[in-house]
Amino acid sequence: MSAGAMSLPSAGWKTFLGRRTMLVVGVSILLLFLIMAIAAPLIAPYDPILQDGASRLQPPSLLHPFGTDNFGRDILSRIVWGARIDLQIAFLGVAFPFVIGTVVGTIAGFFGGIVDAVFMRIVDIILAFPFLVLMLSIITILGPGLSSFYIAMALVGWVSYARLIRAQILVLKTSDYAVAAVSLGFGRMRIMFRHLLPNAIAGSIVFSMSDAVLVLLSGAAVSYLGLGVQPPVAEWGVMVAEGQSFITTAWWITLFPGLSIVFLAFGFSILGDALGELLGVHE
Repeated sequence: MSAGAMSLPSAGWKTFLGRRTMLVVGVSILLLFLIMAIAAPLIAPYDPILQDGASRLQPPSLLHPFGTDNFGRDILSRIVWGARIDLQIAFLGVAFPFVIGTVVGTIAGFFGGIVDAVFMRIVDIILAFPFLVLMLSIITILGPGLSSFYIAMALVGWVSYARLIRAQILVLKTSDYAVAAVSLGFGRMRIMFRHLLPNAIAGSIVFSMSDAVLVLLSGAAVSYLGLGVQPPVAEWGVMVAEGQSFITTAWWITLFPGLSIVFLAFGFSILGDALGELLGVHE
């Protein structure tokens, strides 16, 4: 083998290393938060909801590395335990719309005609309303809480996945292997979910990483407004809301949970970019 065949152009190496680095960094960040959430009882130095009037509003110190809030609760412990809630929000808030949108998009793209027209008109109606306004309206009707948030996300968020999958299915169903599958007498369900969907889903997987950022920020915003996770449960959006009255005197109450939201969102974002590059998907 020649030397030229054994070496890659420098630009190619940079691109390869860049993709690998982004992937490693993204996965590492998510693993860090996942380990923190799973091992919360072992990592957290204090009870996240235990109030201590004598320790209220203490700045960061060796005893309380991230300080304490206005109820004397340890901020670090609340952030560690809050990782469980915020990761749950990010994953479940994406999972439900992903499944619904994938099924709807596959059916609409495969059957076409009146089925496609009906589903796409529903999509158009939902997209006619601002995302956050529609989501908050649904949560207000259902009542505050995580269950209402997940229902709202499922009812509103599936449309993007449906459009992505539908567009791919419309192209793939005319491909040679799809036509061959029909000629061989395979059933519609088999053709849709075993032949077409596996080849159409890459774009949705990449999009789900970016969508996780939106869901995470939406969950924090909803909790900040008092419509999501309810106190005294440790959740980063709730912590930011509780500390806003002390922003000038006890900045640590809002700073550290706010940084946690940004850092986790960054992990999802960079992982989505890396997957997009590796899979050849460009949003």
